[in-house]
Amino acid sequence: MADALLTVENLTKSFGDKLLFEDISFGINAGQKSALIARNGYGKSTLLNILMTSYGQHGYNTLQDGGKITFRGDIKLAYLPQSPVACPHQMVRDFVYSIQRPETEDPWTFEQRIEEILSRMKVDTLLDRPMETLSGGEQKKVALCRMLLDHCNLLILDEPTNHLDIDMIEWLENYLSRQRLALLMVTHDRYFLDNVCDDIYELDNARLYHYRGTRPNGSEPRSSAYDYYLQKKAEREANERAEIAKARSLYRTELEWMRRMPQARGTKAQARIDAFHELEAKAHTRFDDSRPQLTVKTERIGGKILELYNVCYGNIIDDYSYVFKRGEKIGIVGPNGVGKSTFLNIITERLKPTSGRVVVGQTIQFGYYTQAGMSAPEDRRVIDIVKDIAEEIELDNGKSMSAHQFLTYFGFDGTTQYNYFGNLSGGERRRLYLLQVLMANPNFLILDEPTNDLDIYTLQILEQFLQTYKGCLIIVSHDRSFLDHIVDHLFVFEGDGKIKDYHSNYTEYRLERQRKEREQQLDAREKKAAERSFCQPPSPSASKKKASYKEQKEYEALTNEINILTEERMELEQKLSDGSLCSPDEITHASTRIGEIIAELDEKELRWLELDEIIK
Repeated sequence: MADALLTVENLTKSFGDKLLFEDISFGINAGQKSALIARNGYGKSTLLNILMTSYGQHGYNTLQDGGKITFRGDIKLAYLPQSPVACPHQMVRDFVYSIQRPETEDPWTFEQRIEEILSRMKVDTLLDRPMETLSGGEQKKVALCRMLLDHCNLLILDEPTNHLDIDMIEWLENYLSRQRLALLMVTHDRYFLDNVCDDIYELDNARLYHYRGTRPNGSEPRSSAYDYYLQKKAEREANERAEIAKARSLYRTELEWMRRMPQARGTKAQARIDAFHELEAKAHTRFDDSRPQLTVKTERIGGKILELYNVCYGNIIDDYSYVFKRGEKIGIVGPNGVGKSTFLNIITERLKPTSGRVVVGQTIQFGYYTQAGMSAPEDRRVIDIVKDIAEEIELDNGKSMSAHQFLTYFGFDGTTQYNYFGNLSGGERRRLYLLQVLMANPNFLILDEPTNDLDIYTLQILEQFLQTYKGCLIIVSHDRSFLDHIVDHLFVFEGDGKIKDYHSNYTEYRLERQRKEREQQLDAREKKAAERSFCQPPSPSASKKKASYKEQKEYEALTNEINILTEERMELEQKLSDGSLCSPDEITHASTRIGEIIAELDEKELRWLELDEIIK
């Protein structure tokens, strides 16, 4: 593996009786962009920490129980943990600018790159603040900027999209896709994964599985790495189930032989005994089978739900009115700091508006999942925390689930249920908090960034739960896939107190926004060309430049290409708007292709305008 930047061989790690991974091996080659996925608590962050400690100690460390980690000699690696730690008294400016300019990059280009990254991540406004005054999310953005500015050939990222708004995420995925570097990242964002990564590593039951995916050939669309993973994972599990069924059948025969076997054991008998124990372990393998649809019982909603009349709050909300309807599912999007969480606190009456009225129906019971999370005694067991809320959870079909069953449904196995709160990972704590909110059977559910720190498996369960939820639902999220799969329409926070109601999912909203931005760019170019023409009128004696034969042909070709691209864009937009694209993969491809078309049109139309002035 001449191109291997990182090679891991037979790596093993356990904590007490809990085995995280055993004898796993993999490699990361130059330019390879890979995602690492696993359930919360299965060892993703532990694996990344082991890699980074080995890098700092030149491949030798005592964090793992066994195995070998090798780095290529010229590797330069950077790591973004979930919670970066920086010198508290260091100024942001000093931290960011402490990197060295690569010898291959001239000072002007380097400075331009710094300005673009800091501006896109909105870190340029934080430069004169000490690191200790920043929130956890701001510190992570600063650490991400410094990493992107550094000249590395391998980046290891642990949930890089947490605390970023959607515009930042889309810029980051475009930036990483263009860079000629290797990536290994943990992410729950499926669109981000598909748009950046080519393959997936999955940690499951202490083993590592590699799903390579496929690359486009010629005009073929780029396949979805995540959909490919789902397909191959299903095939793998089907094969394993068949092997386990076969093992269970053979196990009964071998168990009978073990029971009647004479005490004297020869060499052949001992080999059969050893094989029996391997067979026994395989026969007792358990699969986490697909969960049934589950809908909790909600309190009946009366005629009046929630009404806002001319609500104002500082410069965050300006004269906003809305009457909520039964069963609607609303997504809220907008840049960080624009007032989304403030809006939620106003409608739940935790904050009082500057002016206007908030009227909450008498039957409304809010379930509010906030970004602050939950607190509980560190020595309290998970099962006891849940039982404090309810021993039984009523379901919509008239049946009920025990607290133990409800925890199991949301991915807490028997061992974790009896674990202490203080031992839970960040993702497990967020999942437990989510359960607390859902168990109260609210009929108006509000989720403020519920996807942060949740693994992909939990997101799939939550999506399924919310799709069948019969109450009102408001979700603030930067996870575009999550929004597309659940919400009916969007509240878009545009700044300066303006909130726009957009009746579609996020992907269609983004396409509409891209169309408007492109039209504005074209209008600006035409206006600029007209002003230039007006300010510099040709001299009466000067003859107009005549278009060459080559320019005439180029003009005709561009006209044809622009028409073809415009028709393709309109067809894709029509398919997105009429619902003829069903799968997430089709929607993602159409969305990506429209973005590519818009970029091509911008370039071709600019040249077309130049030639049009000459020819006409």
